[in-house]
Amino acid sequence: MIWLAFLATAINYIDRQTLSVAAPVLIDQFHMSNVAYSRVLFAFLLSYTIMNAVSGPLIDRLGTRVGYALCIGWWSASSALHAFTTGAVSLGFFRFLLGIGEAGNWPAALKIVAEWFPDRERALASGLFNSGSAVGAILAPPLVAFIIFRMGWPSAFVMAGLLGFIWLIFWLKIYRTPPESKAETLAPPPNAWRLFKTRFVWTFTLSKIFMDPAWYFYIFWFPEYLRRARHFDMAQIGKYAWIPFFVAAAGNVLGGAVSARLIRAGMEIPIARKAAITLFAVWMMAAIPAVLASSPWLSIAFVSIAMAGYTGCLANMLALPTDLFAKNSVASVYGIASMGAGFGGMLFSLVTGWVVDHFSYTPVFIGFGLMPLLCAFILWFVTGPLRAPILVPAS
Repeated sequence: MIWLAFLATAINYIDRQTLSVAAPVLIDQFHMSNVAYSRVLFAFLLSYTIMNAVSGPLIDRLGTRVGYALCIGWWSASSALHAFTTGAVSLGFFRFLLGIGEAGNWPAALKIVAEWFPDRERALASGLFNSGSAVGAILAPPLVAFIIFRMGWPSAFVMAGLLGFIWLIFWLKIYRTPPESKAETLAPPPNAWRLFKTRFVWTFTLSKIFMDPAWYFYIFWFPEYLRRARHFDMAQIGKYAWIPFFVAAAGNVLGGAVSARLIRAGMEIPIARKAAITLFAVWMMAAIPAVLASSPWLSIAFVSIAMAGYTGCLANMLALPTDLFAKNSVASVYGIASMGAGFGGMLFSLVTGWVVDHFSYTPVFIGFGLMPLLCAFILWFVTGPLRAPILVPAS
């Protein structure tokens, strides 16, 4: 079951990264500035943010099997529609449609973790399925660059969308809810507003504003950074842009392993999660020497460390809702909290485009190296002590 979530997450990122890899070609063909490109990303993040608040509760009510199927069917069709892009406006519209569907991936995958895994294994299970994001991002640069060279950029979007429909066939044949989880999973979920008013959910939402935008920067802007600042051509981007994502895949597993080790050593589960998040947030400061390094290869190495830091953090942040809430509300909690990620992504995407156009990439990398420390600070000092279970009335 976790491999199904892993594959869906990988396809999710192939769909996202298709634009990132094709961006230099599209920017040149349609004469887009960095600000115009940032608005295209904003369109994706706008719908992604809105739908996070909708998709989580929807998946809790429809169930994992049906909810996940609807999400991936929608985003796969939206990915294929990118082939009809005629400029920045139409590209932004198709990205908006893509964000509607892609928002459901993490709430649905996290619900699988809650249904199938015990507490002590959930961070590692979350890291395993989330490593699909890194694998998808690894595969996308060489795969998409190859398709663009051979068949043109529209074909790259169509083929990315086709992968989702293939996955959907296997999902509908295989997925089931384990019998021991059915009673809790199928119970009516709490009202989303009641969930948001809990101290954990609103502070967790706030913390994600300062964590996830760093990852969005790497997936949406890194190929363009290599092109403009490090003077890589499309062939070099396809050859080397996957490296930080390969390292990030290891961060997913390492993040889960660190907190599991702390839990086995006797540390309380919420404290172990926070400690691991803090450790990997410090790793993300490698973004600062990445932009200051004179060698492009050293820059890629530091970006790789920073991205592994993010995935190590995320493995533990994904596990926190499953530690604290009942199985019938896990997707809702993470969906609501991910609105913070989307809001931060929208804001900092626009800021990134403006800063790069008016200054350089240097202040952007420095900012994304420091922001994750604010996330760790909020989890320690604003969220406060955590005790499971957090009980919220259904109505």
